[in-house]
Amino acid sequence: MSNHEKALDNALRAAALSYAVAPTTINKTPAIPSPHGKGHSCKGDCGQPGHGVYDATTNAADVRRLFGLAPKAVGYLVACRGRLVGLDIDRKNGVDGYATLAQLGREHGFEVPQMTTTVFTPSGGAHVWLTVPDGVTVPNSVGRLGLGLDVRGTGGYVVGPGSTGRNGEYTFHPRRGYTPPQPVPEALLKLMLPPAPVVRPQRRVTPTSGDAAGRALEGLVNVVLRAPAPHSGRPGGRNAALYWAACKAWDHVRDGHLAASDVEAELIGAAIQVGLSDGEARRTVASAERGVRV
Repeated sequence: MSNHEKALDNALRAAALSYAVAPTTINKTPAIPSPHGKGHSCKGDCGQPGHGVYDATTNAADVRRLFGLAPKAVGYLVACRGRLVGLDIDRKNGVDGYATLAQLGREHGFEVPQMTTTVFTPSGGAHVWLTVPDGVTVPNSVGRLGLGLDVRGTGGYVVGPGSTGRNGEYTFHPRRGYTPPQPVPEALLKLMLPPAPVVRPQRRVTPTSGDAAGRALEGLVNVVLRAPAPHSGRPGGRNAALYWAACKAWDHVRDGHLAASDVEAELIGAAIQVGLSDGEARRTVASAERGVRV
């Protein structure tokens, strides 16, 4: 059996257990090229394959179709969606994620369940599969828990057992094999979640006839509110409109005509109103500020 056939066979086994899967390359990256150019925000809504983790499916026929489109695939990803999260423990290049995890456990009073799905990586680390309560969204993070510890949350994935990477094969724990993922300890879950956002007072700008900067900010807010929805057929989009408006607004801040807190509150509030997430809006506004300062 070739590595491609072995990966497909194991991916089908995972799909039969209701895990969403998609093919990967020997570099552990999605194996089907994107049908879009750089900078796209499509997550598979176009109906074409090539959207990485968003291609992942539990349907056996679709799994076979995806692998048919990726003849060089030698592995598969397991999408972290629903309640599934992955704790990626690295042990390489002088970093020992196991030691970091043990230290965290002592400091915060938790132990990772032993009888949960554990997939060993070729480098000596492991992917530990855990579950979170319904409705809880855990973000992806790299090193935020500590050296050698990454979290694969919503929009992320773990490499499936039976996959082949450049350094070898990903395998189940040799004694336990597959065991249903267990709940993540509450103390560890709190560490995985981002800190609560700082709530800033939302002060509306009320421009007067003599307040040119206030009117300018109101106009920039309207640019965001009137931005075209995704897949509207018009160029740009909500995020692009927010970035453009933020760049203009930061120019006014730099000139001393507007307060930074007003710019952030007004533009982020408008972005959330048209459907962007709080995190995405804040990142875009912050990126625009960095661009203005260059």
